[in-house]
Amino acid sequence: MMSSRPRQVTAALDDIGESISGWRRLLGLTAAEVADRAGVTPKTLGALEGGKGSSLETLLRVTRALGITDQLVTALDPMQTDLGRARADQQLPRRVRRPKS
Repeated sequence: MMSSRPRQVTAALDDIGESISGWRRLLGLTAAEVADRAGVTPKTLGALEGGKGSSLETLLRVTRALGITDQLVTALDPMQTDLGRARADQQLPRRVRRPKS
């Protein structure tokens, strides 16, 4: 059974959906055009734009169709943050494990 969606996740889905819709409209593209370019249905694109959630692959397909995938990838790069740059000289572990109690 899936737990209810945290409020922050719901807000982020809404914000991302609005941003995708804004990019599409800024580029003068219809939902049908973006859906076709992304290889998804207009209904799937509508769900993404409406903040209903979607798969990561769908998000990446749509951002690719809009030409903004690189910006998304850069935004998620930890080395683009102060913390990431501060710890850049440290070797990060491949896994993080908690000691058994």
